Amino acid sequence: MSKVKEEVVSEYKNFDKYPKTKVKKGLAGLGLFADEDIKKGTYIVQYVGEKISNKIAAEKPNRYIFDLNTRWALDGSSRLNVARYVNHVCKIYNADSALDRGKIFYEANRNIKKGEEITTDYGEEYFEMYLKPAGCRCVSCKKDDKVV
Repeated sequence: MSKVKEEVVSEYKNFDKYPKTKVKKGLAGLGLFADEDIKKGTYIVQYVGEKISNKIAAEKPNRYIFDLNTRWALDGSSRLNVARYVNHVCKIYNADSALDRGKIFYEANRNIKKGEEITTDYGEEYFEMYLKPAGCRCVSCKKDDKVV
């Protein structure tokens, strides 16, 4: 097993402690959906991947890099990282990223119903770098009939 795969798998040893979710087709490609009701304040999923320096992240950018601090980042590009399927929404998202003891989680910022897609705001830097050039395809932009 590769070093990256071992690190990602080891982070999921206690995956039973998170609410049940499933990856399926959403409005903006694959998305992560609640497979049970989730209460506000609950950690939904942990963002996992290889811990890399920000220097390496800058040299090999990809859309799954998540900054931990000014020195370190996580490369969450492995498909074992189901948190990578949490999609961006410009308005009215239901999860926020939370840094807890050096680990990143998505936390419910309101009650989430079974079957609802887990969404968050990726932030301005990510939006400008990856979403704006191709046009935002999030639910709120599609409802407004605009491509930002």
